[in-house]
Amino acid sequence: MFLFCLIVAATVIGVPLFGYLYGYSRLDWTMFGLLYVVTGLGITVGYHRLISHRSFACPGWVKAVLLIAGGWALQNSALKWGADHIRHHAACDQEADPYNATRGFWYSHCGWLLVGQRYTDEKYAVRLRQDPIVMWQHRYYVPIVLSGLALPFLAGLLYGGWRGGLSCFMLAGIGRTFAVLNSTFCINSICHIWGRQPHSQTDSSRDSWLVSLLTFGEGYHNYHHTYPSDYRNGPRWYNFDPSKWLIATLSFLGLAWSLRTAGDPTAKGSGLRTVSGG
Repeated sequence: MFLFCLIVAATVIGVPLFGYLYGYSRLDWTMFGLLYVVTGLGITVGYHRLISHRSFACPGWVKAVLLIAGGWALQNSALKWGADHIRHHAACDQEADPYNATRGFWYSHCGWLLVGQRYTDEKYAVRLRQDPIVMWQHRYYVPIVLSGLALPFLAGLLYGGWRGGLSCFMLAGIGRTFAVLNSTFCINSICHIWGRQPHSQTDSSRDSWLVSLLTFGEGYHNYHHTYPSDYRNGPRWYNFDPSKWLIATLSFLGLAWSLRTAGDPTAKGSGLRTVSGG
């Protein structure tokens, strides 16, 4: 929590002030974009679709790479993130929902991080604790986070000395982390308050194509809550869902299999099925 608050303060004050005084280089912006994509997909593909929902299977080393990328996003370990997310689906819009949208936009966006979690239940973490790679990432979460912040600093240091290192660290380390955090938070807030509900109205989840642009396809949230184990959040070929494209690419390369889908999402009674791959 301290590191999270420090990131927020440094982004709001330090990032624009440094940019005003010294400016940011092309490398800084390139690293910002690259790490935004890598860490964002680490959350959507690794933490969310693989660990929380078991939408597909993959080799251990691929899982480890995804969890390292997800750890660089500073959203807690996959163990804690996944347990909270499983609880969110089990108790959506209820008191036990960790980011309960019925308590308002700011609570579901980030306020829930600042209050005690009275409804934490170990049962939501039991399956995750049985995964040795999840537990490895949990044990080494802090070094993983620090390595993600060190990476842009080292890139900038090699490119432009100490000032280059600090510049890249501020934008691609601190600023990028803040951006990925808030894009993910938009799924908990915006996608439970505004948007369409074409698949189900059993909870507050909604589809937002705009949020999907920021979160690599996670904005098709009403579909996701209707078919949570589908490896796709955007089921149509034209839906902007880079996360499903990455999973499909891994499957094509033999690095993912057992991709789960809901069949034709427009057909009544369509149930989940497994697509062989790899």
